[in-house]
Amino acid sequence: MEQTLVAKAADRTAVFGVIGLGYVGLPLVVELARAGYRVLGFDVNQRVVDRIQSGESHILDVPSADLAPLVASGRVAATADLSRLGDVDVVSICVPTPLSKTKDPDVSYVMAAAQSLSPTVRQGQVIILESTTYPGTTRELLLPILEKRGLKVGSDVFLAFSPERVDPGNPTWRTKNTPKVVGGLTPSCLKVVLALYGPVFDRLVPVSSPEAAELVKLLENTFRSVNIGLANEMAIVCDKLGVDVWEVIEAAATKPFGFMKFTPGPGLGGHCIPIDPHYLAWKMRGLNYKTRFIDVAAEVNSEMPAFWVRKVSERLNEDARPVRGSRVLVLGVSYKPDIDDVRESPALDVIKLLLVQGADVRFHDPFVSEINEDGRVLRSVPLTAAEVKAAHCVVITTNHSSLDYGLVRANAAALVDTRNALRERGLRK
Repeated sequence: MEQTLVAKAADRTAVFGVIGLGYVGLPLVVELARAGYRVLGFDVNQRVVDRIQSGESHILDVPSADLAPLVASGRVAATADLSRLGDVDVVSICVPTPLSKTKDPDVSYVMAAAQSLSPTVRQGQVIILESTTYPGTTRELLLPILEKRGLKVGSDVFLAFSPERVDPGNPTWRTKNTPKVVGGLTPSCLKVVLALYGPVFDRLVPVSSPEAAELVKLLENTFRSVNIGLANEMAIVCDKLGVDVWEVIEAAATKPFGFMKFTPGPGLGGHCIPIDPHYLAWKMRGLNYKTRFIDVAAEVNSEMPAFWVRKVSERLNEDARPVRGSRVLVLGVSYKPDIDDVRESPALDVIKLLLVQGADVRFHDPFVSEINEDGRVLRSVPLTAAEVKAAHCVVITTNHSSLDYGLVRANAAALVDTRNALRERGLRK
């Protein structure tokens, strides 16, 4: 089976199946097809399937102009029929791995994908888990399902973990040119997956086990969480000392060694950094170890929306206005610039806290048309001089590159800039 799959990789006759056609899965589908493979995408959302079948992308990072020719040529297809998993040679699982309300890992989507595989998995298939998860998931959750079918991993079927490294909106590092880490359950599993993924990615990084690969992704995002937490704490420190945190960071960043620049903001957002460290912390609690850096960083980062709402309150107080009854215009609700992803966005927490305090909150975001805050639908308003003038305070929570910051600066009665957006554009000292 190993040599058969390696040969199928060489001549691109292997058929890929990708479970989950979101921010991770759909870019992977496109790159697999571009490499010459035929790809069948699976998603439980029929609307997503229908859009892809018509050649229309629902992901900003995947232009419809790139997807449509692949669909038209038959290289890419989509379905909600999970019974067709038996039709493919390789299954890449790209489903969400969120947190529960208690901050524990929610691997229900992974388990649902695995259970869908159970009745269809066959000899000669390759299963690759790409969803971020705690160390041990591949071996503990997926391996037993294959073994129950009487299949021997490493000879009958092949199992590996290869963490996604998608950075939505990044114009430089895309799915293809971002190095791809792979950890196989056995040496044969690793060899097969490297052969299959070799034509797709510019660089493959093999590691010794699925656990090592699982931990790689958690280390990457824990590193960012801890360092962002440090930058956010420095913002609080500088605020109490009456020092400009942005000046301090820019000066520190001139050191050519031993320092890496991280900047503060309204908190953490997105599908990885606010979530992934909790997977590692949860795993280690089961081994009677407390991940102190992770816990402290999470505590600091989670406090930042409240910190910036206090700054809004202080700024309104300068104009002898309470938060209650004041109109506040929030600029940007996605979790990072120039994307439409609001998952875990700290801007939503800022809005929620302002609403709780009785503010009349409006928002503008060129990528997000509406949000739902505790059952209340807020729709993006146009960014006009009149809208800015009508606000008692403007809060920049996401520094989209397309926003007219000159218009904001010229017309805002009061302004709280959580991203240093105005200074970066030379609009204030």
